[in-house]
Amino acid sequence: MQLKIVKADSSIEEYLHTKVVETFNNALSLIGNADTSPADELAEAVTYFLHNEQDADTVSSSDIFAMIKIVLSSAGHEDAASALNQRHLERQATRLMTEVLYADAQDIGDADIFSGPEGAPRRSQWDKSRIVADLIGKYDFFPQAARVIASMVEEKVIAMGMTSVPSSLVKQLVLNNAAAVMPAQEPFQTA
Repeated sequence: MQLKIVKADSSIEEYLHTKVVETFNNALSLIGNADTSPADELAEAVTYFLHNEQDADTVSSSDIFAMIKIVLSSAGHEDAASALNQRHLERQATRLMTEVLYADAQDIGDADIFSGPEGAPRRSQWDKSRIVADLIGKYDFFPQAARVIASMVEEKVIAMGMTSVPSSLVKQLVLNNAAAVMPAQEPFQTA
């Protein structure tokens, strides 16, 4: 039976060993360690434990994150575990400070929608799971492809440093990233 992951937004997806490897690679690179070869072995420890030492067929993403930090620390990479945790906390804070403005900003004359109280557009807190739900529900994307696109969009939004993001920009970022991911998804749709 395939191990299932319960994500922070309560969605469920299959466990992917490669995502754990990627997290270890990211943690090691956060401290400037160009040698990411230990990532495979460290990820094997997490995957082995999840498949052989636990009785449940589901695990939360936060439990996996905690395991990754413990394995890093136990293997002598306390600085990488600390950097990974710091990055995680910073991303959570950024998500909490970022909001989507349901407006179509097209030119400089629309700048007042970001600060003007009169006729201010509806706002909501940033939540990439909304992108995932739309891609799956409206456009029939596979859940993992939808998550990849949503993560790509979130990376760009965070990198821009914007705390108020117009929904029109989010739509453009989704379109751009979907165009990059769709060719990889198509062979699976015809199978």
